[in-house]
Amino acid sequence: MNGDHQTLALLLFSAFIAVTLGITTWVSRNRRGSAEEFYAGGRLFSPLENGFAIAGDYMSAASFLGISGLIALFGYDGMLYSVGFLVAWLVVLLLVAELVRNCGRFTLADVVAARMAERPVRIAAGTSSVTVSVLYLVAQMVGAGSLVALLLGGTSEAARSWTVIGVGALMVIYVSLGGMRATTWIQIVKAVLLMAGTITLTVLVLLRFHGDFNQLLATAAERSGHGRDFLAPGLRYGGEWTSRLDFISLGVALVLGTAGLPHILSRFYTVPTARAARRSVVWAIGLIGGFYLMTIVLGFGAAAIIGPDAVRGSNAAGNTAVPLLALDLGGGAGSTGGTVLFAIVAAVAFATILAVVAGITLASSASVAHDLYASLRRRGRRAKPYSEVTVARLSAAGIGVAAIGLGLLARDLNVAFLVGLAFAVAASANLPVLLYSLFWRNFTTRGAVWSVYGGLVPAVLLVVLSPVVSGSPEALFPGVDFQVFPLQNPGVVSIPLGFLAGWIGTVTSSEPPDVARHAETEVRALTGAGAV
Repeated sequence: MNGDHQTLALLLFSAFIAVTLGITTWVSRNRRGSAEEFYAGGRLFSPLENGFAIAGDYMSAASFLGISGLIALFGYDGMLYSVGFLVAWLVVLLLVAELVRNCGRFTLADVVAARMAERPVRIAAGTSSVTVSVLYLVAQMVGAGSLVALLLGGTSEAARSWTVIGVGALMVIYVSLGGMRATTWIQIVKAVLLMAGTITLTVLVLLRFHGDFNQLLATAAERSGHGRDFLAPGLRYGGEWTSRLDFISLGVALVLGTAGLPHILSRFYTVPTARAARRSVVWAIGLIGGFYLMTIVLGFGAAAIIGPDAVRGSNAAGNTAVPLLALDLGGGAGSTGGTVLFAIVAAVAFATILAVVAGITLASSASVAHDLYASLRRRGRRAKPYSEVTVARLSAAGIGVAAIGLGLLARDLNVAFLVGLAFAVAASANLPVLLYSLFWRNFTTRGAVWSVYGGLVPAVLLVVLSPVVSGSPEALFPGVDFQVFPLQNPGVVSIPLGFLAGWIGTVTSSEPPDVARHAETEVRALTGAGAV
């Protein structure tokens, strides 16, 4: 990329960072410093505001950069991410949103601990939440590195590494100073920018083909080198039985994973009532649905206009397809329009990454402080609210360091693919215990702990033993081979194991189920009586 691209994009980066730091500084001067303020923003956001914030939290670098790149490279098979991410919200709307808002206070563990022995359940759920959050953060870090590498010509590995470090430092500042209120407003601003940028690109792509979507698809298939196979299932997940099973595994993980994501669940606590939580999800579904429909146009547009070979030449995983598409739609390299549009899209993508990492870091630091720290203190002494908030701020720094290190390690993987792994772990470890706690009368503490670890440990272990980590040229460690598990996504195995472990733990437990506490929790979940 030429100097004009770099200068303009960096100016827009700097403008967004300045605005978001200004929001954070303003909020930090006006906050009360309580746990409710830090974790939930005082529960003062309206359904519309929270709906935009949920959309901002959910429409990540994986969505904007990764999905479009996968569609540009693999056609129909790449669309699974768009469909899976959207359909997942029906599970959230119908089964989770209102009940979680009524039963919990700040984190997933609050919902489970409402009717279980608090200490073991909080430790298990907190550990799982931090693991999922760090995996999700890695994807955002990789997206940031790919974006800046493209901006600087794709030759500076040092610039990519320093970008990952810089994003990590900014997310720690956002969370530690501003808490949930600053994070929410950053996500709202980002959601507006992202929707505006995506609509603009979608309109330009359709105008290039005179509004004829069939012509767009035909051109994409022709330039792909695969002909009509580009528009049919099987290009990425066809052939051998392992590829087809991977397709099923990924689909299940995407549809079920959203309801177990800690940073999404924590958003339901920022509104005053369960009804507001449900209305927030309705707003979010409208925004997210429109966005994912547009990513399909952008992905096939990149294949038709740029070509999969050029996309792969810029970034093997396809993470830079959308910025390259913007460059061409604006008039091409060296043109004023191309420079401006590329810089705007790059800045929007960077804003997307910063907003999402802030939300994830806040959720994971809340799990560390509210669940792990409070549980590991000496029995009989509860952590004071201000000390818990202090621990949350400190843990944000530790989580940031871990995410930076893993982001540098995984920088050559597709960001949507990395998020698929995080969804698989969330669906395996968090969703079973959440659904059992809300709907199974006889669920016990042992069942809850076994459910979390019975999904978490197999999911992480299967990823480590999969082609993602070793045994293939695209692996994290291509030079070694300790691959045992043939699938890239563990969801089809680990999700049933999470549900099975919870059932076995419950039926073999000597602890009798607390029917009275279940009845109390059920009334609270369904009516909101006694909710915080």
